[in-house]
Amino acid sequence: MKTQLGILTSIALALAGCSKQAGESKAAAAAAAAKAAEPVAIRMAAAEVRKVEKTISVTGSLLPDETVSVSAEVPGRVVAIRADFGQRVKKGDVLAEIDTQELALQRERAKASLAQALARAGLRPGQEDATPETTPSIRQAAAQFEDARSKYDNAAKLVKSGDIAQERFNEIDKALQARQAALEATRDELRVLLASIQALRAEVRLSEKRLNDAVVRAPFDGAVTARLISPGQYTKENTPILTLVKTNPLRLRADIPESIAMDVRVGTTLSFTTDAAPGVTFHAVVREMNPSLDARSRSLAAEARLLDNDARLKPGMFVQVRLVTARDASVVAVPKEAVYTVAGLTKIFVIRDGKAVEIRLTPGLEVDGWVEAPGGLVRAGELVATSNLAALVNGAPVARKG
Repeated sequence: MKTQLGILTSIALALAGCSKQAGESKAAAAAAAAKAAEPVAIRMAAAEVRKVEKTISVTGSLLPDETVSVSAEVPGRVVAIRADFGQRVKKGDVLAEIDTQELALQRERAKASLAQALARAGLRPGQEDATPETTPSIRQAAAQFEDARSKYDNAAKLVKSGDIAQERFNEIDKALQARQAALEATRDELRVLLASIQALRAEVRLSEKRLNDAVVRAPFDGAVTARLISPGQYTKENTPILTLVKTNPLRLRADIPESIAMDVRVGTTLSFTTDAAPGVTFHAVVREMNPSLDARSRSLAAEARLLDNDARLKPGMFVQVRLVTARDASVVAVPKEAVYTVAGLTKIFVIRDGKAVEIRLTPGLEVDGWVEAPGGLVRAGELVATSNLAALVNGAPVARKG
């Protein structure tokens, strides 16, 4: 009997304790609700319509103005290379030399052949452009022709008087024709000889050019980016020896999206930045544009020349190009203090009917401490919270501070 009485007493005490805890919990919840219902004191500012310059960013690349694989136009053994990797050179500097012994012999042989042809024409070296009226062969053929014509004239008189036979006259006539043909042949030989002189003269010039081509020179001011052959190596004609690039001015190539392709034209100035020079803005002017869009990317390739010759800029760099799409666009903007970023989310709180309404957004342009609120999320004149943003939640009542 006592045991049952103890059990009942314990149950009664437990029920009393639970009732007390439940009461305390309800009181705490009521206090928290009352506290949550209190307006959060904040400062407010009105969204405004601002004039801004609308831009987009695209990725571009820096390219050298010129790139060339320097080679010799003649085959031969490389006897010297005068430039190496990374070295800067000037236009006309000697970069490499090919052995010239065989080329020099070819030139001397061509000169000897020309001198021989000039001698046959009765000319001296240096008279390649002269055109002689006669040669010893022509003069000899002309004398023989005059002798034959004199004999023909006498025979023509004698055959009429019957002093010589007709057969003899025919022989003299044929001899005259033969001498005339011989004279014309010598004149033809002179014309052929003069043409041969011009051909041999061209051979001499060609041999001299090939001799000059054995010395490889820089075609422009630039820098060596690769040396492909070593001294002593035999190389065929047009085999690359060095790679040379011209880095001033650099070229900027970028792909312009289809949506703004009409806003970029020859003469447009582009602004760009690069990680190699943080905080520095460079400029380039568009010089060429692809006449058609790329069918896969729907973009238009544009190429610009840099206006700034900065040693920090190198060919091959990636750059961020800033393209202006509208220079005087109207946007709704809020103070920078109204933008709150937490856990990767960016949001603002618009005050509507005395409560904070949370609006998530991707911030647009920032100009003079104001940030664009794109997409019509905020209307001009609406109030936004600019302080105590961490204490605000969607739907929280607010009161103007101060």
